[in-house]
Amino acid sequence: MSKIEQSWFKPFGLITFLLLPLSALFWLISSIRTILYSYNLLSGFACKTPVIVVGNISVGGNGKTPFVLWLYEHLTKQGLSVGIISRGYGGQSDSYPLLVTDNITTLQAGDEPILLYHRLKCPISVGPNRQQNIALLEEKYKLDVIISDDGMQHYKMPRTIECCIVDSQRRFGNGLLMPAGPLRETTKRLNSVDIVIENGGDANNSYQLQTSALCSVNSGGETKNKITQAHAVSAIGNPQRFENSLKALGIKLLSTHHFRDHYAYSADDFEQFGEQSIVMTEKDAVKCRSFAKANWYYLPVDAKPTDIVIDKLNLLLKEKGILNGL
Repeated sequence: MSKIEQSWFKPFGLITFLLLPLSALFWLISSIRTILYSYNLLSGFACKTPVIVVGNISVGGNGKTPFVLWLYEHLTKQGLSVGIISRGYGGQSDSYPLLVTDNITTLQAGDEPILLYHRLKCPISVGPNRQQNIALLEEKYKLDVIISDDGMQHYKMPRTIECCIVDSQRRFGNGLLMPAGPLRETTKRLNSVDIVIENGGDANNSYQLQTSALCSVNSGGETKNKITQAHAVSAIGNPQRFENSLKALGIKLLSTHHFRDHYAYSADDFEQFGEQSIVMTEKDAVKCRSFAKANWYYLPVDAKPTDIVIDKLNLLLKEKGILNGL
């Protein structure tokens, strides 16, 4: 995490003070843009498939991916055909939109789309142009609903339901807009979304992360080995939550190593660990599979929403005409 990012979650300091003028400019530009869309002076695009946006108002890891995984499975259990679109942050492909398949790598599509595909094996379209992503899915598949992984601030894209994920630990940092703070939009934006869901915490609208058994980075399968100590490696927004989960499993952390979010690992990054065991997140594992050693593991996590979240979401699905008779 850079010094600027660290300042977002600390008391007001020099870095924050120096960045305030840029945050004011950011607020002005984003406010004008929002007004232009609200008065239809800037127009969006149309699509025939309902879109559910899972996003946030702050940068960094807030826990969207576990909720997207849960939401996909929840919708498919109701008999709906579901696709996913993603910006594919960190990926660089020769052409977009990119349909994720077994042969697509994190270098092309980014880590989160590959994680989602490996878990769900569902239609996923990746690229910077969300209109093209949706068009590709609608061309290739007959879908009942599309989940947009992020994109809450992409007002050009139509959306039927907005789910905003908030990290219960870090919340909104110092409450300032970028770059003096972590916010993409002010907290007033929460008043206009359909449902605000906290990652962790004890709020009624929340979900808890449940860990599964450790899996092998090499094979992706659950390991039968008993892991008592390991080095913890992660490139996520909130590594402390991951490390606390490892400790709760009784794993002694020999060391902790934090890389920037979406970091593109290479084998050289792990030479310092020699033949000792390593545990990482599932998002990290999809980037390390090609050079992982036998004693490298990852910890899968799943979102378990409260009944209040599930009931609210089901009501929204019926109100918006996505589900009938749920």
